[in-house]
Amino acid sequence: GAEGTTLMSYFSKNQIRALKPKITFSALRDLECPVLQSNELQGKPEESCSTEELFEWVGAVLNQVSLDNKSSSFLSTYCCPQPNTVVEKAFLCTITGFIIPEKIIQLLEQLCCYFGEPKLAYWLTLTVHGFADSPVSWRECEHGFHKGGENLYNFVIFRNLDYWLQMAVGTNDGCPP
Repeated sequence: GAEGTTLMSYFSKNQIRALKPKITFSALRDLECPVLQSNELQGKPEESCSTEELFEWVGAVLNQVSLDNKSSSFLSTYCCPQPNTVVEKAFLCTITGFIIPEKIIQLLEQLCCYFGEPKLAYWLTLTVHGFADSPVSWRECEHGFHKGGENLYNFVIFRNLDYWLQMAVGTNDGCPP
């Protein structure tokens, strides 16, 4: 309507434009991946990894941390939790920008469809990071970004369509619903 035209003219007069999300794809070769069992949240020694171990591993992969556990000029090292398996090829898709919740739900539904055909993967993840300086966190609480900016959640979807939902918020934030 008329309001939309007025709004668009305001944006164009002030040189404000819409930006499309940036999408990048990469293939990860010979990636060590934790062994997971959908019904074992705590993991079992020598059988499967825990949710906490997976969450740390996902963070390392997303941040392109070396997983070879070799010391160099750094004080600490990291390696994939045990037990693990080497995956010949894994795909990482990163979408950067403002993404509405409906699009995240669509992505999640599409990922669940991945298991509709025979695939070799036992599980996959969808991680959503909120903006560190977002004014609102969960349950309309003010987001405490000045303390760390944690504001993310991670779905781990298994072949049988069971899933884990992991959430991280800062110490000053309200707990997720």
